[in-house]
Amino acid sequence: MKRRHLGIGLLGILVAGAGAFLAIAWEREIAPIDGAREASVQDAALVKQGADLAAVGNCVVCHTAPGGKPFAGGLALPTPFGTIYSTNITPDPETGIGRWSEAAFQRSMREGVDREGRHLYPAFPYDHYTLVSDEDNRALYAYLMTREPVSAQAPENELPFPLNVRMVLAGWKLLFFREGTFEPDPAKDEVWNRGAYLAEGLGHCSACHSPRNLLGAEKKGGSHLAGGESEGWTAYALNEASPAPIPWDVDSLTHYLHQGWEARHGVARGPMAPVNANLGTLLEAESRAIATYIVSLMGEPTAERRQRAEALLSQEQEHLPGVAAPSAGTQTVPAVHDPADRGATIYAGACSTCHDAGRPLPYGGLRLDNSTAIQGPTPANPINVILNGIPAPEGERGPIMPGYAGALDDGQIADLLAYMRRTFSDRPAWDDPADLIAEARARGEENGQRSLATGSQAPANPSKRETSW
Repeated sequence: MKRRHLGIGLLGILVAGAGAFLAIAWEREIAPIDGAREASVQDAALVKQGADLAAVGNCVVCHTAPGGKPFAGGLALPTPFGTIYSTNITPDPETGIGRWSEAAFQRSMREGVDREGRHLYPAFPYDHYTLVSDEDNRALYAYLMTREPVSAQAPENELPFPLNVRMVLAGWKLLFFREGTFEPDPAKDEVWNRGAYLAEGLGHCSACHSPRNLLGAEKKGGSHLAGGESEGWTAYALNEASPAPIPWDVDSLTHYLHQGWEARHGVARGPMAPVNANLGTLLEAESRAIATYIVSLMGEPTAERRQRAEALLSQEQEHLPGVAAPSAGTQTVPAVHDPADRGATIYAGACSTCHDAGRPLPYGGLRLDNSTAIQGPTPANPINVILNGIPAPEGERGPIMPGYAGALDDGQIADLLAYMRRTFSDRPAWDDPADLIAEARARGEENGQRSLATGSQAPANPSKRETSW
């Protein structure tokens, strides 16, 4: 009898718990509106403000598939749990957000819930967008509702059970999501607070630059901006763990964010390139605000790191082809190009003429002893650049580097990486990069086939005059 009562009691607790969860997880539908009418009453100044904010958020990159119309969605976003496809955020009434009221849009940004009451996957980074002010959301809404309506249905997400059940996301939110707008730090000035608002909110920098736990949420505390991964690229630490050989300051990071390159830090590439392209359309003050905030998180470099940077800077005028990176407190020593060292031979033939020529960026090659990629924790970024190069910006002058996917096999790339790591850094050798090279090569081939299939290539600079878990 006692066991029976105990069983009934446990069942009652389970039912009550399930009911409580459903009560928390359930979200009401917001009534549809006439989007065409809504678009006709938007103020031009508000639309312009929204365009600038959309550039900060890099919205067009994630919501545009290769060969597709801007903001029409359909871009595949690979995650460790499956593939999520970005949604259509044009004002099309059937497949986009044409029936969304401003209240529905505000809720999606603030709470991660769509107009119909469905929980959104955090590939849409509402854990950052919740910080955005009502005023800025109003401007974003005005901008999106005045875009060209495009009828385009995104493919169904490719997720296993139970992750394909959106109600499960309510549990994820209970664990990891905290709703609330940005609160300025009264101890900081206006520029710092503007940078924090942009970087942590619409800019969602830590979505790529922070590590994630087993359930796909960003690790917090000391792991914030401690480095992460995005689309097969390493997103370097932006806190005191930054591996940049020459520490960033506000001026250098401002230039990099606004121009897409910096003389002593290199050229933006991979997923970072469209971020810079979008920021480059805004006033430089926005990039400076973000730089002010990020550099403050990096803190003052250690004495050892400062000494090494000074040694690098002191050698700039003496840098010659084949010269190795100077270690802190030592003299520059020519690298030995031993014919038996295949990596050295490949470097001399394929890399030295640009990277050791002394021609300044953005049209010359970065001195590799200044390269964060060569100092970084993994060789993922050098592998991607060696294989695929740096494509020229579409329709304008800009930095370019050829790819060597067709010229070098995997073993040659591994030898080249080993040579560059030991010659241009003072870090330990990377682990065997064979798997990373194979994955990057396959990814590059897949992207190339996709571009051929769509008849177009995603622009390197998608927002000029007009980039997850």
